[in-house]
Amino acid sequence: MPTSSDHQTPSGTEAGELDLLGRYRSLMDRVAAAAERSGRSAKDVVVVLVSKYGTIEQIRELVDAGHVHFGESRAQQLEQRAAQISEWLERRNEISPPDQQRPGGAVHWHMIGHLQRNKARKLIKYVRLVQTVDSLRLAEEIQSAAAKGDRPVEVLIQVNVSGESQKHGIAPPAVRHLIDQVETMVNVQVRGLMCMAEHSDDVEVVRRDFAHCQELFEEISNRNNLGGRFNILSMGMSNDFETAIECGSNLVRIGSAVFRDEGRSPAGE
Repeated sequence: MPTSSDHQTPSGTEAGELDLLGRYRSLMDRVAAAAERSGRSAKDVVVVLVSKYGTIEQIRELVDAGHVHFGESRAQQLEQRAAQISEWLERRNEISPPDQQRPGGAVHWHMIGHLQRNKARKLIKYVRLVQTVDSLRLAEEIQSAAAKGDRPVEVLIQVNVSGESQKHGIAPPAVRHLIDQVETMVNVQVRGLMCMAEHSDDVEVVRRDFAHCQELFEEISNRNNLGGRFNILSMGMSNDFETAIECGSNLVRIGSAVFRDEGRSPAGE
C-alpha cells in the first residue's frame, strides 16, 4: 500500500505553475487519495483552509468554488474577515437572481491559533469551532462569553502530543480530566481533539505523534457519557496532512499548499 511519503507536494516550477483554484483542486485530489488509502472517502475529511496569508479576494474565489470551512490563527483577523465575507455573501445574494446563484453559501470559521481569554467574548460571535482550548480557565471564559448567546460554543481540546515546550496544548494524561470539567458547562461542547505533530522530515516521527493522538481520541470517544458528538479529530497541516489522514484524521488545516505562503507558516497550519 502506498504511504504519504510517496505522495509529496509538487515542488519548484510544477507547483508554481498552478493558480489558486488549481492548487485548491490539487489539494482536494490529494486529500481524496489519502482518505482512500485509509479506507474512507473524501467526504469523510473536512478541509479547513487557513487564510492567514491569503487575501479577501482569494477567499471569495474559493467560496465561489464551493468551499465552506476557513480558519484563522488570530482572533482579530478572524473577526474582520468573517464580517467582511458575511457582508459580501449577503450583498451578493440580494442582487443575484435565483437562477444565477453561485455555489458558495454559508461560511464556517475555525479558530486554529492560541486564543487569549480576553479575546473570547468577541470571537464567539463569528466562530463555528474553537480548535485550541487547552486550559480550564479558557473554557470558563468561553462559557461566560457564550452565556448570552443562542447556542453552545463547540470546541476541540488541543493536545501537545509531541511534548515540545514551544507548543501550546495540554499534556495527553490531563486531557480526560479537562474534558470532564468542560462537560459540566452548559454553553461549551467538546467535539473532539486537535494536535500538531513534531516538525520533522522523518515521517515515522510524525506518524508516531498522530497515532498517539488518534489512540487517545478513540479511547475518549468510546466513553458512553460523551455520545456521538465527540467525533472530530483535527490533525494535519500543509506539510503532513496525508500522514494525518492515514492515521485517522477527519479534519485537516491547510494554508500554504493553497495560498502559497512566502516562506512563513501560520500557527496551527
